[in-house]
Amino acid sequence: MELATSRSLNDTANNTRCPVALTAKIISGKWTLLIIRDLASGVKRFNQLERSLHGISPKTLSERLRSLEEEGIVYRQTFAEVPPRVEYSLTEKGHDLIEVVECMRCYGKQWLCDANNS
Repeated sequence: MELATSRSLNDTANNTRCPVALTAKIISGKWTLLIIRDLASGVKRFNQLERSLHGISPKTLSERLRSLEEEGIVYRQTFAEVPPRVEYSLTEKGHDLIEVVECMRCYGKQWLCDANNS
C-alpha cells in the first residue's frame, strides 16, 4: 500500500485533493461510522438506529442521517402510510465504506480491546 508522505499529504489536503482527507471529512463526525456500521446489516428505521446507538440524541441522529443522505451514502425511503414509515439503508457508495469500518474493527480488536496490549 502506497501512502503519501506527511508533507505531500498536507499539501494536497489543503487543496482538497487528498482522498484520505476528503473521506475523513465525510466520516469523521461523531456517530457517523457507527451509523454506517449499523446500516451494514440491512435496512433500519430511525428508532432502531436510535436504540442501537446508546447516547445519541434524536436531533444528532437526524443530522447525521441527513448529512449521509446528502453525501449519497445513505438512502432514505419514505412510505405513504399512517403513521408515516421511514427506512434507511446504505447506497452503493455507503456499502463501499463497510470495508473501512471492518478495517477499523480489526485494528481495534488487535490494538485497543486487548488489555495485554497496554
